Amino acid sequence: MKINIPESPQERVVIIGGGFAGLAAARQLAKANYQVVLLDKNNFHQFQPLFYQVAMAGLEPSSIAFPFRKLFRKRNNVFIRVTEVKAIEPENNRIITSLGHCNYDHLLIGIGADTNYYGNEEVERNTLSMKSVSEALYLRNSILSDYEKALTTIDYDERQGYIDIVIVGGGPTGVELAGALAEMKKYIMPKDYPELNCDEIDIYLIQSAPQLLKGMSEESSEKSLAYLKDLGVEVRLDTRVNNYDGEYAYLSDGEKIRSNKVIWAAGIQGNSIPGLPESALTYGRRLEVDRFSKVKDTTNIYAIGDIAYMEEEAFPKGHPQVAQVAIQQGINLAHNLKRQLKGQEWEPFVYNDKGSMATVGRNRAVVDLPNLSFQGFPAWAVWLLVHLFAILGTKNKLFVFLNWVWNYLTYDQGLRLIIRAKTKDK
Repeated sequence: MKINIPESPQERVVIIGGGFAGLAAARQLAKANYQVVLLDKNNFHQFQPLFYQVAMAGLEPSSIAFPFRKLFRKRNNVFIRVTEVKAIEPENNRIITSLGHCNYDHLLIGIGADTNYYGNEEVERNTLSMKSVSEALYLRNSILSDYEKALTTIDYDERQGYIDIVIVGGGPTGVELAGALAEMKKYIMPKDYPELNCDEIDIYLIQSAPQLLKGMSEESSEKSLAYLKDLGVEVRLDTRVNNYDGEYAYLSDGEKIRSNKVIWAAGIQGNSIPGLPESALTYGRRLEVDRFSKVKDTTNIYAIGDIAYMEEEAFPKGHPQVAQVAIQQGINLAHNLKRQLKGQEWEPFVYNDKGSMATVGRNRAVVDLPNLSFQGFPAWAVWLLVHLFAILGTKNKLFVFLNWVWNYLTYDQGLRLIIRAKTKDK
């Protein structure tokens, strides 16, 4: 069964994944003489850099999500299907989905990456991750529900399990989560839970490397560490979480920490689809591509974003798995496909590194530009502006801005709701 895409004299470009890479490519190709088919498990784009603010009750999920159909409603050559891709058949130029099969002339894979548990099944089973809006909401529910339970828990150790939180991974996600939790402990919890002794709340950030924000400057790494310590976060460097059984996190130095919530932000690995050549798989389950994003040992299949492993002179070990790489690769590939229609030569991808940044909390952030590093309030203001303008939709930008202004002026967040999906017994 086909997925009911009309036949067209235009060549068909099928894009799997509506993340930063896939969406950037689709928006460019929507203006070209191609039939574009966008496939995703959701009907909306998710702004991943702000997942942690949804988890910390700072933003509503709808503020960082944007419907694909609204984005392409004026493009008659763009077709959207909400489905899961089961397999790729390169020999037939066809993909198999849960809705049926779909043929393609060009296939763009932008399926991104998922959490890497490094083969530890118990850690995977018991920890919390944050790779989607739904996972961010689940984390928010877990945190708030456990604070409610702590109010009626007399036993000290059991109460610590409810209120203490362990974050594994000292990259931007882990640092930003730790900072947000520390600010919640300082500004929100004493007002919402006056019966609870907030001094008992401990927030741990566990990092296996000797510094935070690996890949950023030493100055930014040291400053972020100082910010977190000033907020009361217990940072453990050169330390690994070897296991987590749901009650205790077991550290490499022999210590164990009681916590019912361990947030795993320690690494990522590429998602996978059956049918791609094994020879193309490389470190972290990424797909090896050339400078034109073509997957190794294929003819018309391309990979962009976190799933792609591309080497260039300035990045001999591949590009960092960040949004800017994904967006630039999506745009470059789309431009090359448009150049092909004109009979022009393709242009190889060259990453324009615009810098890195991370926020630790109010007036605390670090920014590394190609020739400049700075911290504090100026970095925090830059972080806010960059993320605000990157969000899709004027209404979303406005809602996020108003939430940020309100939080800044009042030291409060008004979204601390425990919302659970209703289920029916059948």
